[in-house]
Amino acid sequence: MNMLRKTNKNDIDKIYILYKATASTLGGLARDKEEITEEYISNFVTQSLSRGLSLVIEKNGDIIGEIHAFRPEPKVFHHIFSELTICIHPDHQGTGYGRKLFSRFMTIIQDETQDIKRVELIARESNAKAISLYQSFGFEIEGCLKNRINSISNKLENDIPMGWLR
Repeated sequence: MNMLRKTNKNDIDKIYILYKATASTLGGLARDKEEITEEYISNFVTQSLSRGLSLVIEKNGDIIGEIHAFRPEPKVFHHIFSELTICIHPDHQGTGYGRKLFSRFMTIIQDETQDIKRVELIARESNAKAISLYQSFGFEIEGCLKNRINSISNKLENDIPMGWLR
């Protein structure tokens, strides 16, 4: 049985497992497996719960997807959700879970957080599927951060900042 719901503090251990699995696949996340720590997971979950939004998808008791974003700390940015990250377990990528999670996330922002006027994210240039997904939800490419990513093969790649505006 699948359940899409808001994240809570009790999810941290299962989100950690999800991120470790996803980071173990080439291009799965910007961080590699060794950079996924309990502290990293706890930090973004805590920030998302206190000043943002985080959702998970559970299947048979396991968290197979998570999405989050939160307000940056300076008050001048409190109309923004930033640091948007979506993570789908490698075994469930390409099955529609990412679209379902992203759709619910954006619906909550549009319906329940009227004070959020902007959502922003950064996508790896080679991740055309993700960029296309974000564009389908109204995100626009806002530029190019040249040679920002040093890939595993030691090849420099561009990062693409994208934004959604209310």
